[in-house]
Amino acid sequence: QVHLVESGGGLVQPGGSLRVSCTASGFVFSSYAMSWYRQAPGKERERVATITSVGDLTNIADSMKGRFAISRDNPKNTVYLQMTNLKSDDTAVYYCFAHLPGGPAWGQGTQVTVSS
Repeated sequence: QVHLVESGGGLVQPGGSLRVSCTASGFVFSSYAMSWYRQAPGKERERVATITSVGDLTNIADSMKGRFAISRDNPKNTVYLQMTNLKSDDTAVYYCFAHLPGGPAWGQGTQVTVSS
C-alpha cells in the first residue's frame, strides 16, 4: 500500500526558511518522479516543484524560482522541499505527490504558515 507522510511544517516569520519532508513507502521510491504541490485557503492546488527519479533534474514553478528547491534522498525514501525568503502568500498546505503508473498518490499534507 502506497503511503506518503509529510512533516516539517509550522509557523515561520516572513523572510524565514523552512524545510518540509515527505517519506514514502509501499513502492520503489527510487523509480519514480516526485512533486510538491500546495493549496492556499480559497485557492486551487498548484504545483510547486518536481524532481526526477534519480534527482538529476528539477523543475520549480516560476513564481517560486530562486526561493524554493526540491531534493531527494533515495536510500531514505524521502523527498524534501527547502523554502527560503518565505512570504505570507506562501501560507498553504503542502502536499507530497508520487508520479506512479497505476495512478498518482498524495500525502495528507503539512501546514506552512508564514506570519509575524
